[in-house]
Amino acid sequence: MTRPHAPGHAPTARHAKQPGQAGAALLVAMLTVALVATLASAALWQQWRQVEIESAERGRSQTAWMMTGALDWARLILREDAVSAQGASVDHLGEPWALPVQESKLSSFLSQDQQWREDDAEVFLSGRITDAQSRMNLANLTEDGKPSPLALAQLAALFDRLQLPQSELQKLLDQWLTAQPLNNNSIRQPVSGQSKAVPLVPQQTAQLRWMGLSAATLLALQDHITVLPEPTPININTASAEVLSASLVGFDLPSARQAVALRARGHWASLNAAREALGPAGLQLNDKQHSVQSRYFEVLGRMRIDNVVQQELALMRREGNQVRMLWRVKSPQQSHSAPLQ
Repeated sequence: MTRPHAPGHAPTARHAKQPGQAGAALLVAMLTVALVATLASAALWQQWRQVEIESAERGRSQTAWMMTGALDWARLILREDAVSAQGASVDHLGEPWALPVQESKLSSFLSQDQQWREDDAEVFLSGRITDAQSRMNLANLTEDGKPSPLALAQLAALFDRLQLPQSELQKLLDQWLTAQPLNNNSIRQPVSGQSKAVPLVPQQTAQLRWMGLSAATLLALQDHITVLPEPTPININTASAEVLSASLVGFDLPSARQAVALRARGHWASLNAAREALGPAGLQLNDKQHSVQSRYFEVLGRMRIDNVVQQELALMRREGNQVRMLWRVKSPQQSHSAPLQ
């Protein structure tokens, strides 16, 4: 016989299950709290992400509109320069277009009430207009579908003045001449049996990396060469000493620097005036290779909002009183750097 349990000592099924039920309830509560916290944090992150995306898009749109306004302003400056010339048609570094715009604060003009507020972004604008014909134009390397010996010699002299590798010059010439049309109706094709593709003709100086120039060489050349849609003469009123020296046979760099210093006191109103100032070397100046006026200009705009910098480069062509933008390139955004000089 089994002994009955004494009163007060017999365990019941309800009492035996209480510890397990309490642990399960606690676990369910913890899981519920964790799930709710996860969902809440995910929803908060999604909301933050949407706000950041909207803010970035608004900033990009705002920057694009301001940069467009700055480029239109540059077009107006070039047009007014042509109008004020009244037929003189002499472009030089003493004109208003040649003065760079130092970094200027625009924040107060961006808020709706035109008043600076503490939460408004710090916005700065700077820029400059450069005479594209102050540089040696690679489009001059070919003439009537054939290599131009004079232009090739001038480019070789420029490499020599800048102490750049002649091997890269040869590579550039080979690639450039291969990419050029043979004549107005036919395009150079690869030799039969060869799979080598014909290189594209660069439209901008930065694209010369396609043609074998190293980054260091391109950096040294960027202020002295350009790529324009057509052959152009060099503006001797705006050309650097290196370009001026390379464009005239026997005109060494020290003499060219003296000529540039002399030019700073007063620009040359004509090629005849430049011939007199340059001496024997000036006798080589001719209307086809040199000029005192320009039609192509590069405009560089720089917008800084807080610590984010956006730059755009545009090429403009001026025909009479009309100024037209040929291309416009936006550089990748960068972190804050020194103001544009």
